[in-house]
Amino acid sequence: MRVALFVTCVNDMLYPDTGRATVALLERLGVDVDFPAAQTCCGQPQFNTGYRHETEPLVHRYAAAFEGYDHIVTPSGSCAAMVRENYPRIGAKAAAEGRGNALAEAAASVVPRTYELTEFLVDVLKVTDVGAYFPHTVAYHPTCHGLRVLGLGQRPRALLENVAGLQLRELEGAEECCGFGGTFAVKNPAVSGAMGADKTRHVGATGAATVCTVDNSCLMHIGGTLAREGSPVRPVHIAEILAATQDHPYPMEEVR
Repeated sequence: MRVALFVTCVNDMLYPDTGRATVALLERLGVDVDFPAAQTCCGQPQFNTGYRHETEPLVHRYAAAFEGYDHIVTPSGSCAAMVRENYPRIGAKAAAEGRGNALAEAAASVVPRTYELTEFLVDVLKVTDVGAYFPHTVAYHPTCHGLRVLGLGQRPRALLENVAGLQLRELEGAEECCGFGGTFAVKNPAVSGAMGADKTRHVGATGAATVCTVDNSCLMHIGGTLAREGSPVRPVHIAEILAATQDHPYPMEEVR
């Protein structure tokens, strides 16, 4: 099995520990992980802003960078959703405009091989207990792309429920958007901020020491709101929780 890590822009630039945790976790489970250096952005910011044609070269680049791998695993529900849901649409649009089938073929080559991390663990490796240890209280926020586009369902929760020492707290309004939405937060900052405040209020009400998601983009918005509010709740990507063990615990300070 040849597995490639698609780390994504946000993780590469702002949250490299999530990429490292993903590799550590997969290798602990016996997976050989490669990191194709040719990978770049999946094109989600461009596509979401209406620049479809500018996204097309990135579809080709993604397909070329990950050619030959059995599976492409990413610790990002939104980027996995971009590939799986929007790449075929981009290819179909290009074909309908009489520009050939190259984009559609590129999309078809990567869509069935691209997995969000928790999907890969549960659906491909067939595990829900990954041997993790995280002795803290956790509130889980199911991000919009993971929940509504990928249909992750109970996969992340099943993994969290099998982490030794972890106490999962129920989050009121868990399925409500946190307000980030990528470019939505830029175009509608007041609405985005109000949605973020609603989410952090519910997070705080759980009494949990940490809040986790499958997307650092959403976690950045939630974590930024928590920080501005002076909340002690720590944002942690699910990959970092699942990678933690008793021998190599996740470094947390002042947790409850």
